[in-house]
Amino acid sequence: MPELLLELFSEEIPARFQRRAAEDLRKAVTNALVDAGLVYEGAKAFATPRRLALTVSGLPGRSPDKREEKKGPKVGAPQPAIDGFLRSAGLNSIDEARIESDPKKGDFYVAVLEKPGADAVELLSDILPEVLADFSWAKSMRWGSGSFHWVRPLRAITATFGPENDEPVVVPFAAAGIEAGQTTYGHRFLAPGAIKVRRFGDYLMALERARVVLDIDRRKDIIRTDADNLAFAQGLSVIHDEALLEEVAGLVEWPNVMMGSFDPDFLKLPEEVIIATIRANQKCFCLRDASGRLAPKFIITANTIPSDGGAVVVAGNERVIRARLSDAAFFYQGDLAIPLEHGLPKLEDMVFHARLGSQFAMVERLVHLAAEIAPKIGADVDAAKRAAMLAKADLVTGMVGEFPELQGLMGRYYALAQGEKPEIADALEMHYKPLGPSDRVPTEPVSIAVALADKLNVLSGFWSIDEKPTGSRDPFALRRAALGVIRIITENGLKFPLAVEPDLLAFFHDRLKVSLREAGARHDLVDAVISADSNDILQITQRTEALSSLLATDDGANLLAGYRRAANILAAEEKKDGKAYGGALDGAALKLPEESALAHAVDTVHAAVAALVARDDYKAAMTELATLRAPVDAFFTAVLVNEADPAVRANRLNLLARLRDTMHLVADFSKVAG
Repeated sequence: MPELLLELFSEEIPARFQRRAAEDLRKAVTNALVDAGLVYEGAKAFATPRRLALTVSGLPGRSPDKREEKKGPKVGAPQPAIDGFLRSAGLNSIDEARIESDPKKGDFYVAVLEKPGADAVELLSDILPEVLADFSWAKSMRWGSGSFHWVRPLRAITATFGPENDEPVVVPFAAAGIEAGQTTYGHRFLAPGAIKVRRFGDYLMALERARVVLDIDRRKDIIRTDADNLAFAQGLSVIHDEALLEEVAGLVEWPNVMMGSFDPDFLKLPEEVIIATIRANQKCFCLRDASGRLAPKFIITANTIPSDGGAVVVAGNERVIRARLSDAAFFYQGDLAIPLEHGLPKLEDMVFHARLGSQFAMVERLVHLAAEIAPKIGADVDAAKRAAMLAKADLVTGMVGEFPELQGLMGRYYALAQGEKPEIADALEMHYKPLGPSDRVPTEPVSIAVALADKLNVLSGFWSIDEKPTGSRDPFALRRAALGVIRIITENGLKFPLAVEPDLLAFFHDRLKVSLREAGARHDLVDAVISADSNDILQITQRTEALSSLLATDDGANLLAGYRRAANILAAEEKKDGKAYGGALDGAALKLPEESALAHAVDTVHAAVAALVARDDYKAAMTELATLRAPVDAFFTAVLVNEADPAVRANRLNLLARLRDTMHLVADFSKVAG
């Protein structure tokens, strides 16, 4: 079957846009094809610094004919209804409609609409320019006098369509004043000449000959493998960085890996500073020696094959890196000479938020909050206050000004160098964490106290000015802050009830539900253990885990069935009687041994579960609940709840209410599905 080849050749596309743009192009074209009736077998998109490409295979030569039946008004309907039907169906006379009968609705008109298929090339000549005109880039530009927008100026468009063994045709359309053809171009430096292509297979081979690797993932593999081999030959290992690898693969069409070096004297700098400097300025990878220490070497990925073996390229990168590391050393030494606390007044000039004040104002609140939290988690109050006071001080340092991603980390380096206690220095780095699901969580008490204080300070601040996340919009990363609080509490096993306003507590509940569901918990079990005033994150987590374990057993499943039966009976009888049951049991009204046994079991379990819940031992509490399975089964087998004797009936309903209330000590079982 025919295939479509589309290439959009342009000036350099920013690396960060390429993968997303390729996928967006694939979706836009294939969605439009399906809408036009052109069902395909497969589609794949590619990107390099100078091109987006798409191949769609298994396309039909024409869209299929369509036959549609349009139901009209009843026979004998008023003329305006008939006229409206004729217009919508495109009929000239009602005689062109068919009459069908319905046993219930009688006779009605039906129009049979025949829509012939269209040639695929004709459809593509309409689809492709519309896709390009509507294509969305994070940033785009308009050039010349036209209205066409693209990320960078388009230089050529290739669009061919045809079966495998025949000469394809060019899809006739134009965009940005460029007519589609079948000519593309190779590598800018190594093979810049024009290339005539027919379909994807020869297009791919022609690009390879012209020193272009079309697939970004293959370029990544080449860079990764060559870098590892080059490092291994020197007894070194590459510090892999997936984000940097993705960026570098988006900067080159024909990757060529080389190694450079820098003055070992720069290794006196913190290794994170060296890595950040080399990464940010030259997009190079750093290396470690066999002992795990940073090596004075780096990996360069060039987009050419130098005739001199790379000597000029390596020397140029070495010069730039030497200058950048010299700048970093200057910043570092200058920052070390100024005690961190001396930078605090400068925070008054840094606006955190127009309605929340300066960074200094946030630090003042942070110190107060850390002092409140510290004793609750076993942290030294003075150390927590000191760490909170210095937490943001590195924001005004030269190094963090140059590399904002090092905030917190540089605070730890400076604090240690200036004689602060290790737990205080560590808290300066760790109070930002965790920044994501794979990031570390603070584990030391002072770090925990300041990290919790920092996140709660930000959350409560934005809640106080009614700046909350809405939909996908969360410019201040408040969802991440809430998830950070949850991870710190749960992963450290902290008994730390959240003293926040109800609306913010509900926000934590929503984030916790997301977290637990991602960890595999059933949504109904999470709902069963959360109430509007549940402010103990660890307790909710432990209850959910314990409830899940209970319901995974036969005793738990059968007990749930017994609970539902009891709850349904209670709901019906309380509605009928107009009152709630749950009063004290009358021992004299317990007529049958099964109800006496259940009454005894419920009293025993109620006391045991209450005590275990008070000690936060939810697994044991669930185990106690499971012992009710047998007496509950026996009760419903032998006992008629709606006994004719009113006193016996009321007593049995009170017993069921006692059972319900006992189970509600650990969870609201009415919210459990299944």
